[in-house]
Amino acid sequence: MENKLKLITIIQARYNSKRFPGKVLKKYKNLTYLEILIKRLKKSKHIKKIIIATTNHSSDDRIKKICDKMKIECYRGSENDVIDRYFQASKFFKSKNIVRVTADCPLIDFSVVDQVITKFFSENVDYSTNTMPPTYPDGLDVEVFNFKSLYLAWKASRKNKDLREHVTTHIRKNSTLKKTNLEYESDYSFLRLTLDDLNDLKVIRNVLDQFNDIYNFNVSEIIKLYKKNKKLFDRNIDIRRNEGSNMSIGQKTWKRANNIIPGGTMLFSKNPDLFLPNKWPAYFNKSKGYRIWDLEGNCLRDLSFMGVGTNILGYAHPAVEKKVIQTIKKGSMTTLNSVEEIELAEKLVELHPWSEMVRFTRSGGEANAVAIRIARAAAGSDKVAVCGYHGWHDWYLSSNIDNKNNLNEHLMKNVPVKGVPKLLKNTVFPFKYNDFAQLQKIVLNHKIGVIKMEVQRDFEPQKNFLQKVRKLATDNNIVLIFDECTSGFRKTLGGLHKFYNINPDIAIFGKALGNGHAINAIIGKKEVMEWCNSSFVSSTFWTERVGPTAALATLEIMEKKKSWEIISKLGKTIKKRWKQISKGNKIDLEIRGLDAIPNFSFNSKNHLVYKTYITQEMLKKGYLASNSIFCSISHTQDLLDRYFDILNDLFFNISRFEKNNELAEKILETPVCLGGIRSK
Repeated sequence: MENKLKLITIIQARYNSKRFPGKVLKKYKNLTYLEILIKRLKKSKHIKKIIIATTNHSSDDRIKKICDKMKIECYRGSENDVIDRYFQASKFFKSKNIVRVTADCPLIDFSVVDQVITKFFSENVDYSTNTMPPTYPDGLDVEVFNFKSLYLAWKASRKNKDLREHVTTHIRKNSTLKKTNLEYESDYSFLRLTLDDLNDLKVIRNVLDQFNDIYNFNVSEIIKLYKKNKKLFDRNIDIRRNEGSNMSIGQKTWKRANNIIPGGTMLFSKNPDLFLPNKWPAYFNKSKGYRIWDLEGNCLRDLSFMGVGTNILGYAHPAVEKKVIQTIKKGSMTTLNSVEEIELAEKLVELHPWSEMVRFTRSGGEANAVAIRIARAAAGSDKVAVCGYHGWHDWYLSSNIDNKNNLNEHLMKNVPVKGVPKLLKNTVFPFKYNDFAQLQKIVLNHKIGVIKMEVQRDFEPQKNFLQKVRKLATDNNIVLIFDECTSGFRKTLGGLHKFYNINPDIAIFGKALGNGHAINAIIGKKEVMEWCNSSFVSSTFWTERVGPTAALATLEIMEKKKSWEIISKLGKTIKKRWKQISKGNKIDLEIRGLDAIPNFSFNSKNHLVYKTYITQEMLKKGYLASNSIFCSISHTQDLLDRYFDILNDLFFNISRFEKNNELAEKILETPVCLGGIRSK
């Protein structure tokens, strides 16, 4: 093979993988997987020169050290423009023909590499591979192509940025180039030996553990191993081949998060699978007003959660951010306390004259736990009646110890309670909203010391429900807590209870209070709140001053603009238009929620299918949208008009789907979304 001397192998490698950073530098015993790959490639009969093409980023200095250690050359180029890095490496080393291998294929079979090289020269083609179509296990991929083909791909990528992340996409699709493919004797493309996440890592380790010489075994020996012991390959057998090439940066990052963060995210409500599995952008780079820019630079219009209800004024409101930046420059945390927490406490009491004292936390779950601690101390009783959603702490989830369905009406079905002390069983008793008789029965049958509830969520109070609850609490010396983490500042400047003229003993505020900055408040009557001193309630970061600073600025702007009136009016309009287009398309829709937080559900067994479909199609148009909107003063009429134009078309399609009983697989490009907190 006289041309083989003009053949070089370029391994594409970098540390900062979107899904699994540092994967190629993970070790099997004393060797990195990159070193194992190189040693296996050196067994090839036709490969004489191996180059590593990595990036200029400092994280890839370790890859350069491995090259030095193994005495192979290294080219460093662009981190994000992969094809340019590869092209420039080929050009620098004057490559006429290139063997391409990626560093996530540590079990590459050198004999397969040689066969693909042989076909490239013997058939005189521009491109030779074993992946069109794939029949070898994923992770044994190899490509051989000439410099001319690579140049054409690089040139095309200058005009089309989508081609810059993948070296051979243009080559594979270019019909003018001659191609050939090496096929295995049977199709084993479902086997996964590539290295993209922790499950892959475990499978590769399983395979290597079966061989004394980890550099010499080939594909036939791997297949024999699979037939003999399939359990070795179980961890990643269900992952789609070439999954990464079809994933957005956001989804790759989500996969990366699941490797290192239990549950993938700190907040269940931000799980991408609640919206659009495998497609949801998942992560953001920046935000402003109602716009969010994802990791790929796409500008998305948020007509959904608006930061899970934290941004009534819109993202990064300039007046709030100005105050916060000034505070950060002066220092946000010291040995001494911040005066801003006193100013904020005074402002909240001013807005709620029935209250006299205030404590702060940084999260809603903490605020709920603090309120319960204080209320139990004041009441002299541990037992609590609850209605609504109140966070993740033991006291609340203990409702489900006795019956896994107890919180179905308040949280999500069968919410898990592993780790919650079983001794808390029968200390918390849920009751349904507007079911006063049920609450009366709970109070009668148990020594209830605390009633804790949301003032309103999906439906308005009926038959003087709130007045009856207040009287029941007063008559029985029960501490009444209103959880306004979600409802606060959306109907009035302060708590929703002000609208209904029902005062609790304690109220909790969060979410919108700091317009995206972490601050929650517990306000209450002095005779109740002073019981805080009878227990230990204290935390370091409850004393930082960014949260109070943001809250003071947010309240000032809310008061000036009357934001609660704007978002309530906006929500009423949204509800009205939902009703109009559902009626026009003959869709059975249930519309609920505070005016400022409208939501809907389809009265259909396919509710989650249709919800997923709306999210899928809206995302294509540049909208983050599903079946719930947290209204913001940043939302404009033009934004809503365009949203409803698109939604009307989707409702028309949904009406047709419902009539024809078309199923999820016919309308969805992803799995159906998860049913989350109050998904319907």
